[in-house]
Amino acid sequence: MKKFLLNNWAYRLLALVFAILLFLYVGSSQPSTTSSVKNNSNSTSLTSNRSTTISSQLSLTVNSNKYFVTGYPEKVQLHITGPSALVTTTANTQNFKVYADLSKLGVGTHRVRIQQEGLNNDLRYRFEPATIKVDIQPRKTVTYPLQVKYNKENIASGYQPGNASADVKNVKITGASDQINRIKTVVAQLNVPQNAKSSINSQAIVEALDSKQNTVNVVITPATADVTLPITPGNSKELPIKLEPKGITDDNESFTLTSATKRVRVFGTQAQLKKLDSIKVEVDTSDVRTTKTKDVELDSKLNNVKGFDPDRISVKINRNN
Repeated sequence: MKKFLLNNWAYRLLALVFAILLFLYVGSSQPSTTSSVKNNSNSTSLTSNRSTTISSQLSLTVNSNKYFVTGYPEKVQLHITGPSALVTTTANTQNFKVYADLSKLGVGTHRVRIQQEGLNNDLRYRFEPATIKVDIQPRKTVTYPLQVKYNKENIASGYQPGNASADVKNVKITGASDQINRIKTVVAQLNVPQNAKSSINSQAIVEALDSKQNTVNVVITPATADVTLPITPGNSKELPIKLEPKGITDDNESFTLTSATKRVRVFGTQAQLKKLDSIKVEVDTSDVRTTKTKDVELDSKLNNVKGFDPDRISVKINRNN
């Protein structure tokens, strides 16, 4: 009996030892599993790929002292794919060069391949467009006199423009020889507002034009000019207005016409102004039943003059019963 009890305690002690050993084994292996998961996560994060598109400035490798190139785009689209961190860094810094090599090409039209310099070797890339068409011509530089151009129809009736002048007399033009040969005139395009009555001092864009008034593709220095255009009243004198009803259909109809404007300035030639002692203003009364106020335009043809200031007046119409 005593031997049997001793054997039971031995089994219990042995089971306890195994339990402790098993617990220690499981505890020591758990951190290793966690570390492995973390390492795998970091590895995945570092090696994941992404793509992006960068709008890149295109440069040309060419003898710019000898040749002038046209037809190429200012920018091209660069599509890159690679490790996420590397793609992000490349897009942010853009520490690479996109170019077309024309150094071995001569005069004429050519199709050339877009190239790059400085992209990391771990990146895959493609250009859009992959090739471009360029026109290479001998470079030419000339000097042209500058003229001022503007729309004379925008100057108010009765006012006259003086001699327009620019702060530069001549401009330098550089471009392909075939384009330079097309130039007929070089003008500063002055914007004159509608119904202008006062002198204008403004900056104007300089353009080279061909015989059909089309813009020629060249580089102009300077590209703008400060232009002054004097605008002054022509021959004029101040005259009273004479209001007359128009559109009466019944001999018994009569109207009283009044206006706060009593006199206007009249523009015309000396001969035209000499004949006038008042300005006739016809007011349409055909739609007036009792009282109405109308904005009436002064008619230069009716009075045989060039214009008025003001050229519209407000007239109150009362129908007499």
